[in-house]
This record gives sequence, C-alpha cells and structure tokens, in this order.
Amino acid sequence: MAKPLLKIQRYFRRKPVRFFSLILLYLTAGSLVFLHSGIIGGNFPGTRGSRDSVVASEMGGRTSSDTRGLGIMSRVTRRPGRRFGPRWTRKSGHEEAVRRGGDYTSSWNRALKGRNAKDMEDGRAKYIGCYIDNTQKRALRGVSFFDYKKMTVFRCQDNCAERGYMYAGLEFGAECYCGHKIQASNVSDSECNMECKGEKSNVCGGANRLSIFRLELSQESARRYGSAIFKGCFRRPENVTVALPFSAVIQNMSVDKCVDMCTEREKSLAVLAGDRCHCGFPTPQFSLHDLEDEEMCLHRCPGEEFESCGNDQFFVVYQTQVQDNRCMDRHFLPSRAKQQIALASFPGAGNTWARHLIELATGFYTGSYYFDGSLYNKGFKGERDHWRSGRTICIKTHESGKKEIEAFDSSILMIRNPYKALMAEFNRKYGGHIGFASQAHWKGKEWPEFVKNYAPWWASHTLDWLTYGKKVHVVHFEDLKRDLFSQLKGMVRFLGLNVSEDRLLCVEGQKDGNFKRSGLRKLEYDPYTTEMRTAIDELIRTVDAALKKRNMSGVPAEYMPR
Repeated sequence: MAKPLLKIQRYFRRKPVRFFSLILLYLTAGSLVFLHSGIIGGNFPGTRGSRDSVVASEMGGRTSSDTRGLGIMSRVTRRPGRRFGPRWTRKSGHEEAVRRGGDYTSSWNRALKGRNAKDMEDGRAKYIGCYIDNTQKRALRGVSFFDYKKMTVFRCQDNCAERGYMYAGLEFGAECYCGHKIQASNVSDSECNMECKGEKSNVCGGANRLSIFRLELSQESARRYGSAIFKGCFRRPENVTVALPFSAVIQNMSVDKCVDMCTEREKSLAVLAGDRCHCGFPTPQFSLHDLEDEEMCLHRCPGEEFESCGNDQFFVVYQTQVQDNRCMDRHFLPSRAKQQIALASFPGAGNTWARHLIELATGFYTGSYYFDGSLYNKGFKGERDHWRSGRTICIKTHESGKKEIEAFDSSILMIRNPYKALMAEFNRKYGGHIGFASQAHWKGKEWPEFVKNYAPWWASHTLDWLTYGKKVHVVHFEDLKRDLFSQLKGMVRFLGLNVSEDRLLCVEGQKDGNFKRSGLRKLEYDPYTTEMRTAIDELIRTVDAALKKRNMSGVPAEYMPR
C-alpha cells in the first residue's frame, strides 16, 4: 500500500504534470455540475427550461429556431411591433392583451386549415377561401409580386392594401396577387396546401390555387384614383371600338369616375373623351407612343372644375392600378436550346432589369452564369438552372475572359455610362440589389479603391466581348430607357423569336419590375474626383473608338466628356 502512495506523491511533485491534472479534474467537476442542473431544470417548474416552454407555447408552438422571422427572441416576450402590418389588421382591447407576445398569424390558421370563414375572428381582413387560378386568366388581375424566401400572409395583405385593392391572394407558397374582384370559382380548402415560404405555420395557396382574403377597406379607399398614372393626351384612334373595346357615358364625368369604372372592369387604361369613358389595354391601334400637346385635351370635366376630360378627338389617358397580364406568363423553353446566347454586361449596367424585360417580352425564363439566391427568390426561376441546361432564352454573365466568351454562340452586350454603372454597382455591393451604400462607404476608403479597380474593368469588359464574341448585338442602357419598345423589339428578334407587339406594349406598362432603386437617396454631391474623371473619360474614348471600328454606332452623346 505504501508503494502506490509513494508513486502518486512523486507524480504530483512534477509541477507541469500536477498543473494539467488539476485543470482536468476542474473541468470534469464543472461538467458534472452543469449536467445535473440541466436534468433538474427539465423536470421541475420554475426553471429556465420551463420558462422557454411557456414562451414557446405563447408563440403558437414556435421554438427559438423558427421565430427569427418574427423578430422575437425565444426567451423574451416582446410586445408586437410593426410586423402586425397596418392599423386595420390589428386587434384591439381584450383580444390584443390576450395575444400579446404571441403568434400574430394564429387567427388565420383555423381558416387556412380548412375551417369555415365564420370561424374567423372579426377583423379588417377576412379569409374567403381557396380558388382556382390560371396563368392565362388570373383570378385576381391587379398587381402581383413574388418572394420565394420570405413571403407571408400579412406581407401580401400589406402590399395589396397599400395599393387600395379589395382582395389579396397567395399562391404556390410565395406568390402574391391583388385585385378588386375574384374571377374564378372556389374549391375545397384542402387544395390550398402549400406552406408560406416566410412562415411555415401558415398556408399560402397551392399549385394553381389561391388562398384569398378580403381586405375590409372602405369603398372610398379602394376606389381612389390617387395611384393612377397620368399618361398624357393622345389623338383618337381610327377604330376606337377595336382599340378600346369597352366604353360608357358617365354623367358628371370626372377622372375619379372613369378610373373607378375601368378598375372595376380590370382594365389597365382609363381613357376620358368628354362625357364618355373608354377602358382597355395598350394595343398597336392605341399604343400611347404618339403623345400630343396637352393643350389639345383641355376640356373641363363636367363633374370636376379643375380636371381635364378631353373631347371627341383628343383623349386624356390614365394608367390604372390593374396589372396587364398579357405578358406575365413565363416558362422554360419547351425544348433544349441549340445555341447559348449570353446577356453580357459590366456589373451595374442594367443586366437584371434587361432580364426582367426579356422574360416579359418573350415569355421565357432567362438563366445565369452564377446562382444568386436573392434573384431566384424574387421570381427569376432560371437562376437555379445550370447555365448550360438549354432551358432558358439567354444567360446572364459578367465574365470577360476569352475562354468564357467563346463558350457562347452569340451575345447581347449591355453597355451603360460608366459614371452611372460604377455608382450602381457600388450601391449593390454595399446595399443589395435595390439598396444603397451608406455615407460611410462613399466617404471612406472603399469608394476610391472601388473606382480604381472597377473603372478599367468597365472598358476591358466591352473590348473583350467585341474582340472574342462570335455575334454581338450591342444595346446601350440609356437607349433602352429612352426607346424601350424598339430596342426591346430588336433584342427579341436577335434571340430568334417572333415579336408580339401586344406583349411589348404590355411590358411598357410594367417595365420597372421589382429591382428599381427608389431614387430618394441620391447623393447630394459628386463622388468623382478630378483624377477619377480624367481616367474614366479616357476609357470612354477607348470604348467609343472600338465600337466605331466595328462599324457600330459609338457611345451615346451623354457618355462623352464635356
């Protein structure tokens, strides 16, 4: 017995060994203590585990891992914030006190799981039912938007309510449609069986099925024409009944009344001609391309002293909230494409916007050399395909190497004023696709470094595609904005497709899409220094000379140094 004790004593006399042994014993003891407290906490009330369970039950069964979309931490019960949506969606009095800190969408769950609408709590939005939807003839024909990552019931309702619509419908877990009336038949609620992408506990329609809610707004709010867009004064078309198939005489005519009538009939144009109101869509017979002097339409509305209602020969035109759905259907190519066509551009030159236009104009999805999850979530379904899949009409790319360029059979090359392109890409880099870089980024070291590296790339990108591209169709961003119809028509023909003028006119009415920056945060100063401008001006001259050398028109006049 003495010998083993002696050996242990000698072992601990060695300082390094003794030190590490004590650390090991300390960690082992600590682990046992935490293990014991965890077991106790799981079995008795009043412990942390119990509190988490109570909070989770108040949130409608959500745990900490799935409450991130609500902005609620699992251990803290917060009062509901802006995520409840506009005031008309909120509960009041006792109902709000009962639900404080809970799942704000729980009141919809009973209806979405198949119960009758009468089971719903009274509120300003009411679940109507599950309805059939068709890509060729939508049940709700107002505006629409998609989000394949964050769509929720309340987000869809918010967007439709803000635009004054009476109904909001969700489909395929991620698509939101608005409208003033439902133009389809309803089916069993069990057919609306797809979870919302942004909240797994709720249902957002199904495949070709809409979960529809009625937004209990006042008629005045839903019918106001404040969001209608004045398009201008236009000469009467030769065959007005073909160009504008629906019309009616309105007593005490006003802009408000005509817009109301055309919105009711789900038409995107409200056209005033004296005491008669015409409704329709842009067509080759009435394209809205030949704008007249507004003085030709100065004829006072009978119902409003300070409004112009046009006359028999010159019409006043407004664009209503109704979405023109003639160009909204999009699909993958029916058969594998034999050629790879690039949609090439320097970053910030409008590639995403061009994709939006091409998809609406052709009815086919565009692809990408990359995978951008944010673009896929916003409805660019071709983003997930491999760029060689052959299922998309053209492929987005920012590449400029010889090998990458020669992989394509032809290309549409987008070019934008470098001063605008560099700022757009800087905003995207530090603020996202429709966000903005902060003042700290603009005034810090990031901006000068960015210009130094990216400005030469703007020129080399264009020069490489002109040098190595097999068949190149150049489109200037500024020309596309200025004359969208003819420029987009040329792009569609270059893609080898027949041009539908009705479809192109439809695109004109919704050309911006979901990737247009608001313009409300424009810089109040010029971020370019004299040295930057000298270098960029020289690059512009180089690109201009390269284009002219290939018998193409040079860069637009606004690019050139003054």
